[in-house]
Amino acid sequence: MENKTQRLATSRSAAIVQAQYEMLTIIKGVTLTGGITVAKAMETDSLLSSKIDAEVKGAEIVKTEWTADDGCVVSLKLPKKRLKAMGLKMIK
Repeated sequence: MENKTQRLATSRSAAIVQAQYEMLTIIKGVTLTGGITVAKAMETDSLLSSKIDAEVKGAEIVKTEWTADDGCVVSLKLPKKRLKAMGLKMIK
């Protein structure tokens, strides 16, 4: 892209999607009470899957940094209590 503003906006959007993907990957690996992972629970409960996807998409952007080549790094925050509010009983 020729326009710097467009490059920055595009790289920020891509960084947000990547951060959400990485957050979802971490959440799916969490072990719940009963010994199953969130990923396994999501396979059998489409409502849970939708709720988790919505929470990840609604995660708070706490930090946005641009690199010298107009790339972007985004940090997201999702409080554990929001996952617990959905009824997920996690093993500590």
